[in-house]
This record gives sequence, structure tokens and C-alpha cells, in this order.
Amino acid sequence: MPKDMFRVQKFVGVYYRESDQRRHHGKPDRCFYITYRDASGKFIYDKVGWGSEGYTAALASQLRGERLRLIRHGEELPRERKKKGVLFSELWDRYDTWLQANKSDPRHDRCTYRIHLQGRFSGKTLDQVAPLDLERMKDDLHREGKAAATIKHCLVLVRQLFNKAIAWELWEGRNPVSAIKLPKLNNERQRFLTVEEAERLMAELEKRSPQTRNIAFLSLYTGLRAGEIFGLKWHDVDCKNGIIHVTGKGGGQEKVYMTDSVKRLFDQIGEGNPDDPVFKVRGGGKEHIKEVSKAFFKAVESAGLNEGIVDPLQKVTFHTLRHTFASWLALRGTPLFTIRELMRHKDIRMTMRYSHLIPDHKREAINGIEKTVQEHRLSESVSSDASGSPQSHP
Repeated sequence: MPKDMFRVQKFVGVYYRESDQRRHHGKPDRCFYITYRDASGKFIYDKVGWGSEGYTAALASQLRGERLRLIRHGEELPRERKKKGVLFSELWDRYDTWLQANKSDPRHDRCTYRIHLQGRFSGKTLDQVAPLDLERMKDDLHREGKAAATIKHCLVLVRQLFNKAIAWELWEGRNPVSAIKLPKLNNERQRFLTVEEAERLMAELEKRSPQTRNIAFLSLYTGLRAGEIFGLKWHDVDCKNGIIHVTGKGGGQEKVYMTDSVKRLFDQIGEGNPDDPVFKVRGGGKEHIKEVSKAFFKAVESAGLNEGIVDPLQKVTFHTLRHTFASWLALRGTPLFTIRELMRHKDIRMTMRYSHLIPDHKREAINGIEKTVQEHRLSESVSSDASGSPQSHP
């Protein structure tokens, strides 16, 4: 073994050497190697790859473990038989058909596959898509400057594809994404609209597209997501009881409550047949809208709501309307538990992001303690003056 090799203390049989020329994350690039003995007892010394190529000591150790398992048990393990003949592209074709029938808007998945997965995996069979390949994809996308959300969506889509392959009996074995750590996202939006900004946006939308204005108004005053609004049919709208029935993110039926202005909005639109969409595509028919109109983004631009803003998390998007709904509730002193119910959050941590908007109410509550003590002392002082017997206070 070369003298410039160093053992990775945490992993047995894993070594590395540092490059004099290559750099990775501001440090000398490391090339990882594994050592083991084959079935005949011969000592094997294999190069795994460079850190800049997506390889890590942990991946090298995992690869070494796979090699040892194959040596010990043979090419095919009895508890993890893999069907090798199905191409990744063939799996995608079946999944794409399933998407069309089961997802209201499959374009995001299709775009992700076309841009990030097709060129990388389409010619491979399912057994050739290993955790190592996915780690390499993660590193490549990161070096290309892709957002953590994009990288995560790529991995989640691959995970969904393999889960479907298992369900459709096209694949037997472990989902390779289960060995990958998904990127953590910092996508909590802090920006919400002031009342003046919201009114300005509605006015701009009214000029361009009254229907888009109605959709935006509904999100602003109910907290509904864009997809939930697009999927609304008239049998979901119960103006008599002030309830909108929607299919939530988890697929379950949920209730959303109307304000008086929302009731008037539905009255103005005019009720249609029970199975008709509330918001139809241009030209009518029974086809529901599938995306936010360009008129919305033009109205945002015209209203100057994103002028001078560089941080994507601070820019106004359609989702900002839902975020504004919750923020306005918090500013009114609405309890976080109630906000959670109205936003239909599954996890209270999603609601806690609005807690910073009610500090004044917390101070008011604390100041109320002193006010109570002062009122009590004043009451005792008045009582003391009336009786002529002074009382001491701490």
C-alpha cells in the first residue's frame, strides 16, 4: 500500500489519500480506497473515487460491505432478489401513465425527470441504480448550484418510482433511496402582505383577470392552497353552512370555513352544476384550472411587491397569500392551536413559525400581571384611608 495512504479510523478497510492539486470545498480533495480479501484469500486493493465526485468514507465502507456480502453469499442474495431486466426509462413510462390518472398536476415530476433523471438513469436497469449513483447525483446537483429543494425532489421522485416498482412487482429488494440522507430545507417564508399591499394586488388582478383575482382572494381569506382551489367543484361549496369541503395534501376530506366576503364571492360567481369546477379554463367546459395564471405574476410585478427583493423566500408568490392568511390571524392574537386547525397543519412545528408575530400580545399579558398587582394595592390603599389604619406593602 502506498505510503501516502491514511486509514479512516471510523471504517474498517477504508483508506484515503489527499491530492496535491485537486481541491474540494476549499480543502485538498480526497480519493477513497477499500481493501478486502476475495474468495480465494487474495488481498484486494480497490479505488472507489474522489470526494469531488460524490464519494465519501461512509459510501466506500458501504461498497466494501456489499463486496464482502457477495463474496460470502454469491451473486444473488436469497432475501434480496432483484429483477434486473426492467429499465429505469420503462419504469418511468408506467409511472407517467399513473401520474396522468392520479395527480392533478404532474408537470413538476415530468420536468424533474426530463431535466435531472432521464439523462442519468434512463439507460440503466433498476439493479444498476445504486445508493452510490444517487449520492453522486446529489453532489453533482449541488456543484451546479441547484437548490436543496430541487435536489430533494429528485431523490423523492426516485424513491416514489422504486416504491411503485415494488408495488407493481417490477422490483424486489431495497429501495436505494432509503440509504440516502435527504437535504434539509430552509424554505420557511417570512414575507406576508400588509393590508395595503393585499388591496393593491387585488386591484391589479381585477384589471387583468377577474377570475384570477377571485382565486387569489379565496386563498387570502381562507388559506386554501392553489391546488385545492383549482380542484374545487360546486358540490364542495356549502354557502348555507359557510363550509368548503376540500381534499387535503394527505388525500383526506377537510373543512374550510368561509368569511362573509367569501360567501359573497361565490354568490357573485354564480353556482353551477354540482360536478362543474368552480373555476374553469378559458372557454368554459368542465376542465378545471391546473396552474396559477400568468396574470398573477404580472399583477405582482405591476404592484411593485417584489421590487428590489433578491431573496427568493422574501418574494411574493401565490403561496404568500396562504402565508398572509395565517400571519394576519397571528397578528390578531389568534391562539396557535386555532391557527393550526385553520391552516390544517399536520405538525404543530409548521404553525410555530407564526409565533413571532404575536410578541406584543405576550408583553401585554406579562404587563397585565403588574397591572393586577397595582390595582390590588390601590384598592387596599383606598380601603386603608377609609379605615384610618395604614397597611405596609413589600
